[in-house]
Amino acid sequence: MIPLKDNIPSSTYPYVTISIIAINVLVFLYQLTLGIQGAESFIYRTAAIPYEITHLADTSPGSILPPPFTLFTAMFVHGGLLHLAGNMLFLWIFGDNVEDRFGHVRFLIFYLLAGIAGSLVHIMVEPSSTIPMVGASGAIAGVLGAYFILYPRAQIKTLVFLLFFVTIAYVPAVLFLGLWFLFQILSSGYATGVAWYAHIGGFVAGVLTVLIFRPKVKGRRSW
Repeated sequence: MIPLKDNIPSSTYPYVTISIIAINVLVFLYQLTLGIQGAESFIYRTAAIPYEITHLADTSPGSILPPPFTLFTAMFVHGGLLHLAGNMLFLWIFGDNVEDRFGHVRFLIFYLLAGIAGSLVHIMVEPSSTIPMVGASGAIAGVLGAYFILYPRAQIKTLVFLLFFVTIAYVPAVLFLGLWFLFQILSSGYATGVAWYAHIGGFVAGVLTVLIFRPKVKGRRSW
């Protein structure tokens, strides 16, 4: 299932969501200017590598910043166009409403902390892995978790693939995001090079943040 849009209008302009998307796109465009080998080196220098973080040891090629700080840099680097496009699509659809409820500054803090939480869960599961972890998936998973609690009855216009048939349907957010989370759990047992546990950790972090702090926008009713 591919989300196309939701039916929840924002009451404020999503400055932070758009800025995050812009930064990710600009970083990816910069990667394209480096060539294949240069881009690969850039990914290793900015990625969160579990072994480096758990051992506080920089491997070759050296990171741009000390290993713990790559938990931040990795959130703005992507391994390919589809990786970037998928993440930014989800952030565009779900991020504006969550930003609406949190407020701009708190949303930015939430986004970064959700990304770190997701990465730390992945690192706890695979502490000795030397595979570079990049992408905004963990942070965006946090946004999805927050949306899951804040707007469960929202309708998500979705491109649905049923065997050889493709259709568009409106799916309740609680179902769409519930199935998304279930897919992450079921996929976590397969070694596909995807940091599934970062997605799971980010989503749970988003859910817990909303349940604990219950962000509300003055004058708007809760969905």
